[in-house]
Order: sequence, then structure tokens, then C-alpha cells
Amino acid sequence: MEGTGKVPAVTFAFWVTKILATTLGETGGDAVSMSWLGETTPSAGSGGLNGYLVGTMIFGLLLIVLVWLQVRARRFRPWLYWATIIASTTAGTTLADFATRSIGLGYAGGSILLLGLVLASLFTWYRAIGTVDVNAIDNARAETFYWVTITFSQTLGTALGDWVADSALGYSGAALLFGAALAGLCALYLVTQTSRVLLFWAAFILTRPLGATVGDFLDKPAAKGGLEFSRPLATACLVAAISLLILFVPQRAGAHGDGKVE
Repeated sequence: MEGTGKVPAVTFAFWVTKILATTLGETGGDAVSMSWLGETTPSAGSGGLNGYLVGTMIFGLLLIVLVWLQVRARRFRPWLYWATIIASTTAGTTLADFATRSIGLGYAGGSILLLGLVLASLFTWYRAIGTVDVNAIDNARAETFYWVTITFSQTLGTALGDWVADSALGYSGAALLFGAALAGLCALYLVTQTSRVLLFWAAFILTRPLGATVGDFLDKPAAKGGLEFSRPLATACLVAAISLLILFVPQRAGAHGDGKVE
């Protein structure tokens, strides 16, 4: 049955696209804040204060415009939805880097602060609407809460991914850890009656650090455990992969109130 919601049905293709989008957010955010702005603002150093701050302003403005268009849209539009997701994850990348590195909160401090913001957003959303189920998003107020929560979760994922990757695990080890955590959530979905809403948000949050660590693994220097791929090239390849998924894999809206996560 064709859904009537403003956000996509939560299918396997949804999660694949989401992981690619979060990986793109890392490579794209780093390409702007470190490679591009780091070169044009030497006083900031590579990805220093100016690079992260200006990058956040660029992606933040783009995110505001896209969220406004998404909320005003009368039906689910795949290209607009995924463009908004990508804007939220690139803005999350530069904002998290600005908070943890430039301001000096550190990975632990930034992750704890952002986790608090995610939980506060979900709590406020629940108190205002009565549910945080994505299948219940049928008005502008609920959709606004949805995008605020998503942006906080994307930013949290960046800080959390960087925190774990900076440990002895490295980028590849961190990616495997977050991948295993997602596999555990999948197992809970298949063999238990754990709340589907809880599992959705847990998985949604965890896909971001997975994408962040995979993105860092692709573009960070070999001396730091990365593959040292070109950030613009990696970003372009991810854009192409997401575009192909949107073009050739059916994209449909979720149905209001069906309570299902497929």
C-alpha cells in the first residue's frame, strides 16, 4: 500500500541509503572544513576554528532552507528528503568538530552534551505530540521535531565516532564496533518484541558514527590509519551511489500510524 507520510518507509534500502548518506556527511564536511576552507584560511590551520565554523554556517544555512522546503512539501519527495538528510549530516560533522576541537569540549564532553540534546529533543517531542514514532509524522510541528532530533543525532554520531576511532580501535576497528552494535539491534528486532520506536532511534543514531568512522577511514592519512582517498573523489562516489539508489530502488512514503518498521 502506498504510504501517505512525509518521510520514507523504513526498509532495508532506507538503512543502506542512510549509512551512505552519513558517510557522505563525513567526507563532504571534511572536504569543506578541512580541505577547502583549511586552504583558504591559513591562519585557521587545516580545519581550524574558521574552517569548522564557516563550514557549519554554510551547511547550517543549507539545512534550514531544505528543512523549510521539506516541511512545506505536501507529500514525500525522495530527492528532497535525502538532500535534507545529507545536509543534516554534513552540518553535524562540522558542528561536532567545531565543538569538540575548536571550542575544546573534547570527544567525551561533546558526546555527553549532544546525547543530552538528543534525549531532550525526544522528550520534548513526546510531551508535545504524544509519540516519537516516525509513522505518526503528519503535521509541520511533528516534522520540525523530527528534523531537530535528526540533526542533534547526526552531530552526536560524529563526536561519538571520532571519540571511539581516536582510541586503540582506530577507524576500521570503530567501524566494526558500530557495525556489530547495529547487527545486535537487528537481532533484537528479529527475535524480540522490543519497542520498534526505540530500536529505530537507536539504529538511526548508531548509523551516524558508523558512517563517520567509515568516512574517516576512507579519507584520513595513512599514517593515522586511513586509506588517504581524495575527499572530493570519495564524496562524489558516495553522491553517485546514493543517486543510483534513489533512481533505481523504489522509494515510498511510510503510512501513518501503521507502527511498522520493515
